[in-house]
Order: sequence, then structure tokens, then C-alpha cells
Amino acid sequence: MSTATPEAPTREEARPVRLGLRENWLQFTLLVVVTATVGGLVGLERTTVPLIGSEVFHLASDLAVFSFIIAFGVTKALTNLAAGALTARFRRKQLLVAGWLLGIPVPFVLAWAPSWGWIVAANVLLGINQGLTWSMTVNMKIDLVGPARRGLATGLNEAAGYASLGATALITGYLATSYGLRPTPELIGVVFVVAGLALSLAVRDTAAHVALELAQHPEPAAGESPSLWRTFADTSWRDRSLRGASQAGLVNNLNDGLTWGVFPLLFTDHGLGLAAIGLIKGLYPLLWGFGQIPTGHLADRVGRKPLIVTGMLVQAAGLGLALVLLDRPLLAGIVSAVLLGLGTAMVYPALIASVSDHAHPSRRANSLGTYRFWRDIGYAAGALLAGVLADALGLSATIVAAAVLTAASGLFAARLIREKAAH
Repeated sequence: MSTATPEAPTREEARPVRLGLRENWLQFTLLVVVTATVGGLVGLERTTVPLIGSEVFHLASDLAVFSFIIAFGVTKALTNLAAGALTARFRRKQLLVAGWLLGIPVPFVLAWAPSWGWIVAANVLLGINQGLTWSMTVNMKIDLVGPARRGLATGLNEAAGYASLGATALITGYLATSYGLRPTPELIGVVFVVAGLALSLAVRDTAAHVALELAQHPEPAAGESPSLWRTFADTSWRDRSLRGASQAGLVNNLNDGLTWGVFPLLFTDHGLGLAAIGLIKGLYPLLWGFGQIPTGHLADRVGRKPLIVTGMLVQAAGLGLALVLLDRPLLAGIVSAVLLGLGTAMVYPALIASVSDHAHPSRRANSLGTYRFWRDIGYAAGALLAGVLADALGLSATIVAAAVLTAASGLFAARLIREKAAH
């Protein structure tokens, strides 16, 4: 009688699944590089696109100029929300690759769009691209490292993306000075798309790591449902800590959306050239990016709340100094960019880690998707606020409004957010 010989396990099946940064350093590093390409693609727009609207397409209304940011912010926010639900039906890697495929046309449209409507349409695609790719890279990193190192993981993730964004904004400013606003500065985005797609195809999915953490984690309370609506409600308002994190994320990105549109126009009006504006627009996300490496680690040591509250107040000070020092516009821009960058570096990884702390692993993707929905609606809210106030009261009024909102948000976060120990 013959007996079947069992098949030898594949290399993937034989590899033990462990949680931790050291245990998964190779995949984690690969995902860090992917996130850098994600940030680089959106960095194409930080210096040149507001000026393309005003100088190439001669848009008279600031609200019309900022419409591309509104399109980007709304689309990215909705995609973030959908991405959490989509992880129940598709693997993270599949969604990551899909995001890159949808981003392929973006640099070409920005470079050669015949009308402003094409720029707005490209930002719809860019919003979907960013929502899927950035959501999946941060989720996959959190999956790999487990609960004890979430602050460091999110800090490294956001550092890679925003440092690349800042470097790209700086480079496009200098390219625009030498070669014009289009098409040369935008075409470096082709490198980001090709590299991001190729590396995403090489990444391994993290489903086994999620399953391992679920096996180690207490089950949700009886009767709880991991549905998107239940998680949306909990993250948005039922859970006070998650509510505090969501509102802080929204106001944080309101600042980014507002300064994305306002700073190039404001400092151009005060005599700065494209290279100087590129420096200001690059310095902010560079400090935001690199600063998240130590602040992410610090969030694991001292807690999330101190960094969130302090970071929001530092940002409010940065916005105020942009106006106080405006008689010396380069100094005003640099000081504001430094404080905005450092303040955001404190806030960003701590907020993501705080949401992860308060969300059960079975609902974490949806909770992070909901938080990122509210956070990235801030882009649209900031651009809309900037457009309305700038058309009615001037560019300076938008900065005053943002400074007041940011300080209030920091105080609100101090009241609502509670620390929760890692499991």
C-alpha cells in the first residue's frame, strides 16, 4: 500500500510570522521606500500648481485657484474611508498596486493640461492614488511591528513620505526657475510612479501578521460589530479619545491645505521668487518628515497626548509669525515653515498611534480609514476656507483664522484624548 508523501512547505509557508520591527526589517524598509515615492508624487504640486492657476490659466479668484486642493482633499478623504472597508475584501498589497495604476496619468496631465479643468481632474486621480497607497503602506507597517512600536513605525512611515514631498517641492521650485512652471518640474513624477509601482509589486502582503495579532488580542465585547458604520461612529464621536484625535487631524491638515494654496501667492505678492518659495514650501514638509523619526519614538516613551497638544500650539505660533514678520518675507516664510514643520512632526505619528491604540485590531483598518477621512478632509476645508476668506478679506485673514483654529484644536485635544497603554 502506497502512502502519499506530504509536500514540502514553500519558502513563504516555512518562514515563521513574527511581529516586530527587527523581525520584519526588510519588508518594513521596502515599504518605507514605497512611501517616499507616494510623498514625492504629491510633492510635485506644492510649489508650482497654485502659480500655474494664477499665471498660466489666469484664474482671477483665489477660490478657483484652490479648487485643485479641494478636489484632492475630498477624493483622498473618501478614498481613505473606503480603503478601510476594502481591506475586508481585498489584500493590502492589491489595493496598494491599484493605487499606483490610477496614479500613472497624473504627472503627464500636470505637465501638459490644456485647461484648468484637467488639473482638477488630475487631482481627483491623485487623491485616489494617495488614499490607497498611503493608507496601505501605513497599515502594512503597523501590521508588521505590532502594538509596542506603533509610534516609531508611523513616524518612519510619515517621515519617508513627507521628507520626499518636501524635497520634491524644493526641487520643483528650482526647476521652475530655470525651465518654467511646466512641463519639466512635473515630469520628475514619472520616476515616482514607475518606482512606486515596481516596488509595490515586490512587497509581501501582511495578512498573516494581522492574523497573528488577532490571535493574541482579546476578542471584542459581545455584540460589537466591526462594520464600517459602527467604526465610523465610534471614531468620529462616540469614543472621546478618537473624537479628539480626529478633530486634531482635521485641523492639522486644514493648515497644510491652507498654506499649500496661500503661501505661494502671499510670498509672491511680497516679492519672493520661485526658488525662495520652493525653499519655504520644501522646508515645511522636510522638517515635518524627518522630525517624525524622533517624535514617533518619543510618542512610544512619553505618550501620545503631550506631543499632540504641544504640536498644535507650535503650529499656531508658526502661522502667527508668518504675519508678524511679513515685512521680511523670506524670514517670515522660513520661521513659519520651521515651526509648522516641527509642530506637525510632533502631531502626525502621535495621532495615528493614538487611533491605533484605541482601536481593536479587527477594526483598526476602518478606524484608521475614518481618522484619515477626517484628517484629509482638512485639505479641502483649508482650501475652501482660504478661498472664501482670501476673496472676501485677503490672504492674511486666512492665516489669522487658521492660527486661532489650530490653538483651539490643541486645547480641545488636551481635554478629550486619554492615554492607553500598549497591549
